[in-house]
Amino acid sequence: MRSVNTVTISLRALRRNKLRSILTALGIIIGVGAVIAVFSIGNGAKAQVEAQVANLGENVITVFPGSFTAGGMRSGWGSASTLTDDEALAIGREVSNVLAVSPEVRDRAQVLANGLNWNTLVMGESPDYPIIRKWPMAEGAMFTDQDVRSVAKVAVIGKTIVDQLFPDGDPVGKTIRIRNIPFKVVGVLAAKGFNLFGQDQDDTVVIPYTSHLKRVSHHTNINSILIQAASADAIDRVQQDVTDLLMQRRKGRDQDFTVRNQVELAQAATATSETMTVLLTAIAGVSLVVGGIGIMNIMLVSVTERTREIGIRLAVGAHGRDVLLQFLVEAVVLSLLGGVLGILAGVGFSELVSARAGWPILISPASVAGATAFSALVGVFFGYYPARKAAQLDPIDALRYE
Repeated sequence: MRSVNTVTISLRALRRNKLRSILTALGIIIGVGAVIAVFSIGNGAKAQVEAQVANLGENVITVFPGSFTAGGMRSGWGSASTLTDDEALAIGREVSNVLAVSPEVRDRAQVLANGLNWNTLVMGESPDYPIIRKWPMAEGAMFTDQDVRSVAKVAVIGKTIVDQLFPDGDPVGKTIRIRNIPFKVVGVLAAKGFNLFGQDQDDTVVIPYTSHLKRVSHHTNINSILIQAASADAIDRVQQDVTDLLMQRRKGRDQDFTVRNQVELAQAATATSETMTVLLTAIAGVSLVVGGIGIMNIMLVSVTERTREIGIRLAVGAHGRDVLLQFLVEAVVLSLLGGVLGILAGVGFSELVSARAGWPILISPASVAGATAFSALVGVFFGYYPARKAAQLDPIDALRYE
């Protein structure tokens, strides 16, 4: 009963100074609101990147050219490729726990059909490409292994190519010209949208990699190798086995390739956003600390203003712990009030940013609960000293205070 009365007295004291209470909580409101907004926007961006990486396929490992040392010079991704289609086929034959492999050749070219033309990305792939990328067919079918072996002039096109070159009807069975070479359209890929690099995935033409090497680009090497592992648990083993196989085929030469899996690609893509989230959260944390200092300052002023009131309570039988609890409750209520208003402000700001800028947001219940708990801890931490000071007042001196 004594505790209930103490809490009632605390709330009554806060109601007597509504404006001061709200201004005191303002620092907590700003800090918590900033934390919620930063986490919501940061988590939304991270979730979007993870979804886009997942859109690239499941359990995918990619071999890139580069990362080698020659004559004292080191090269990274995008260096001149020494990867070959024979190496890709060797991976499929000799590495266990591999479900699918696709040698990949990329080049941009002008594509013509129906008197229209469009500059697009022409991809040389194997028939496993839609399986690796989890990319279903909207119409027709993927070209076959026989088409690869016979260097067939067949193509599968994306939705953007359909819109640009075949606005009036079904493109399957019709002909497109790539660098003046006719290719028969045998299928249309389902629409996929943009990838994490902002590129339109549907703006592409896929042909057999042998046709790309021998008919279109006349290259001797491929740009990369796509590999699908049998399971997520097998990714690390497959990645190491692929590295060992390619190094074995180089017979002592320096490593001139890089093997990366989806997790590593996702981490690289989200590294910058995660760094910014940490920095902005740290700044928001400073706001919370400043808000806590404001609560301590006002509570000290309140102790001074209410010295006679504290003396009367002590004189009529209140214990020091009752006074301590009273001022702690005031500090915690101020912090929690700031926390709740800050959460509402943070959620509202996040929704506003999402609506105006089109940014994805993801409001995590864990961040809301954490912000609430932290605001309560701020109240306890910064309110304890003023409360202890009030509890230690001598009743006689307090009654004499003017």
